[in-house]
Amino acid sequence: MKKQQGFTLIELVMVIVILGILAATALPKFANLQADARYASLQAAQGAFKSAASIAHAKWLIDSTTVTIEGVTVAYNSIGYPTEATIADIAGISSTDYDYTTTSGVLHVDGKASCAFTYDANGGAGALSPSYGTLPARTSC
Repeated sequence: MKKQQGFTLIELVMVIVILGILAATALPKFANLQADARYASLQAAQGAFKSAASIAHAKWLIDSTTVTIEGVTVAYNSIGYPTEATIADIAGISSTDYDYTTTSGVLHVDGKASCAFTYDANGGAGALSPSYGTLPARTSC
């Protein structure tokens, strides 16, 4: 009697079916990870804005003349914080990663309008620091 070598067709079909079931259960989890990644990216961008604004403000307090950070000449508002036009550049935010509108100060992740925050250099009436808006719910990203 000859010893069996290899797999039968039924065994191969069963392996393919099992792999298909595993892939179908993993796909929804992968979709949730994409939303989490966009939300984390938004949090990182907001943190970069806050850090850049604080560093630029500190430099303005020391020497209120023209300041250059990261090769960018910083435009300041009346309370010494970077304007909406220069904050993204000094924070290292690029247009390849984010959609940032310099006139309104709104930053979107991956073109999703619901996954955004707003930078307001003036912070509202009587404010002494900029406002960064609130982050949306994680499910919005």
